[in-house]
Amino acid sequence: MDDVPAGAAFLASVRPAGIFHLGMGAEEWAGRLASYARDHGVPFVYTSSVSVFGDAPGDPDGPFRPQDEPTASDDYGRYKARCERAVRDAHGEAVVARIGWQADPDGLGNNMVAQLAAQAQAAGGAIRASRLWRPATSWMSDTAAALVDLATSGRAGTVHLDSNATDAWTYPEVVRYVARVTGHAWAVQEHEELDHDSRLVGDENLMPPLSARSRR
Repeated sequence: MDDVPAGAAFLASVRPAGIFHLGMGAEEWAGRLASYARDHGVPFVYTSSVSVFGDAPGDPDGPFRPQDEPTASDDYGRYKARCERAVRDAHGEAVVARIGWQADPDGLGNNMVAQLAAQAQAAGGAIRASRLWRPATSWMSDTAAALVDLATSGRAGTVHLDSNATDAWTYPEVVRYVARVTGHAWAVQEHEELDHDSRLVGDENLMPPLSARSRR
């Protein structure tokens, strides 16, 4: 990612029909990828995060809209906001897609189901959850499908992908629902230590609601 000539050579050899930026890396790299997409007339989708708004004391409360300016005070949120700016500065037609906490029914890798399972295992089957928090969250496969749709739609600018935007479930409700869908028997211990609405609203038509998924 930091070797500019090697990156340019790779892109020249692959000649991608479109680029999805789905991971970490310096904001300069995000800008270079966006510049390549601009110069070659191919779609570019950068996956940003609800973290650009933060959830620390003093950070503004949501729900948040695409036109809202990032307000995060933590390092990760500020980093994602810098990446957004680098992409926009490099490519005016790029898509910046902000997403929330992702859930994968298989429970593998870095996602909500794996993290909840680890918490439950460490706490004797219990998960602590604030009833005052309404998180932005979606099923990972729904997010992936929406990102592909965005790349082929001709749309540009900032969009919000959040399956809890309409359901507006609290965190304990989300945990219980995810447990039912994935076949876990987690006990939920509710508290009120986090009072925050972090939903990403404004583009509800791009994602199915979280409640649309049934146990398979």
